[in-house]
Amino acid sequence: MNASPFGDEVKSEVFLQVANKNGILSEMKKYWSGSHTKHRLMYHLVWIPKYRKRILRGAVASRIDELLRQCAEINEWNIDELNIQPDHVHMLVQLKPNISISKAVQIFKGGSSRVIRAEFPELEEFLWGDSFWSDGYFVETVGKCDEEVIKKYVQNQ
Repeated sequence: MNASPFGDEVKSEVFLQVANKNGILSEMKKYWSGSHTKHRLMYHLVWIPKYRKRILRGAVASRIDELLRQCAEINEWNIDELNIQPDHVHMLVQLKPNISISKAVQIFKGGSSRVIRAEFPELEEFLWGDSFWSDGYFVETVGKCDEEVIKKYVQNQ
């Protein structure tokens, strides 16, 4: 095996320069690594307040934004996009493979519900019971290429 005339540091530096120039480096940062994995698990989530009431406005919406981002930071998740409409929440989030999507939603909705109901008691007039959010949610996986491309790739292996 021939030894490279370049040291490992030089090879790494050249790779990083080329990768950065070609935009590859920014793409690579989107992937997370585990001890034996490389992954990018992205989910589009949507959920609504109880009775689909149009109450996600002003201070309530700002506080929900803050709580959801804080929850993601604590759990080492990444919220790529977050949009709070008056009657629903849209989120594009990256999770680790050791957490199920149902558990992540439970953590997002459960924690924010308790805080919002405590900090905004006037909402009790519109929402009966203990929960701020409606049961259920919509989720879809998000990838870099569509289903047809992956099917063709798998078929042609």
